[in-house]
Amino acid sequence: MDILGIETSCDETAAAIVRDGGEVVSNVVYTQIPLHQPYGGVVPEIASRAHVEKIREVVSSALGGRRVDAVAATFGPGLSPALIVGYNAAKGLAAALGAPLFAVNHMEAHLHTPFLDTGLDPRDFMPALGLAVSGGHTMWIDMPGYGKYETIGRTLDDAAGEAFDKASKLLGLGYPGGPVIDKVAKEWRSRFGGDDKAFRSSLVPFPKGRVREGVDALGGLDAKACVSFSGLKTSLLRHVQKNGGAAALAAAGEIPRIVASYQEAIVDAVAECTARLLGSKPRRALVVGGGVSLNSRLRERLGEVAADSGAKLLLAKPKYCGDNGAMIAGVAYWRRVCEGDAAMSLDISPSLETGQGNANE
Repeated sequence: MDILGIETSCDETAAAIVRDGGEVVSNVVYTQIPLHQPYGGVVPEIASRAHVEKIREVVSSALGGRRVDAVAATFGPGLSPALIVGYNAAKGLAAALGAPLFAVNHMEAHLHTPFLDTGLDPRDFMPALGLAVSGGHTMWIDMPGYGKYETIGRTLDDAAGEAFDKASKLLGLGYPGGPVIDKVAKEWRSRFGGDDKAFRSSLVPFPKGRVREGVDALGGLDAKACVSFSGLKTSLLRHVQKNGGAAALAAAGEIPRIVASYQEAIVDAVAECTARLLGSKPRRALVVGGGVSLNSRLRERLGEVAADSGAKLLLAKPKYCGDNGAMIAGVAYWRRVCEGDAAMSLDISPSLETGQGNANE
């Protein structure tokens, strides 16, 4: 079954064709990063306008004259102005082609990325723990079977990607923050020749994002399964202010140490929470998706965590870590929140929860 997937939840206009949930036939992504760089983050109105301008070109390129059996699109979660463009385009295309429309959850799609172009059957790795870590989300998802999702942990404020972006802006390193922070932190760590104890002793003691028991914002989730990065951001800000600002720290050669310390705090929080959840009950795999899963230090730590628990670590190929249409088309083969006439009459859902609805049950 060939499915065309359309993704416009944030600042990528993307479309792809995926065969039988795994074989990527085409994959086209138009990134808006240059448009948002002057503002240090995604501006919804700019994103929406760019989607409108590029959606026809991107979809046409992905199709390449090929026929498809269905059209799938993200209808949540994401930015409202951005979601509307892609989902309405998918509705019109499905009607024109006489093909069924599948509505897909963006976060569930990220958890499908390790199964793109790998030949792996996701059903062989269940039950699993899912970790979706991106610019807008950091969440842990119980996956007792493929297509079954329950959110069991999350960040209570900023996602890991947001925390990287805000730190990068404060330190004058530019946008997006994740890649540059990873690069600078890796350079600092390399100075210690693999001596982890010496590396850690060099770091600024930033808080690790643990959540206290009894915090009202947990929404019924276990505090030990959640993280918070607001205190970390405040600690970074105070450290910068106390030491004369980013320019003074840069002149003193302190930025690499600060960046490595900040990244380590985020990675420690995510890795330690993942370890606790993997240890809570037997799971065959740790399934990781989202743009922040490209972070080299996080990949390293998650590899250690998975090995310690006996779970197989499943990571996406780098080209599928960020937002893309292939993940939408891929997951739609196995699991769609809504389809057919119901999907055609559906409105976007910017705050859609993972696991909500299942047309396949």
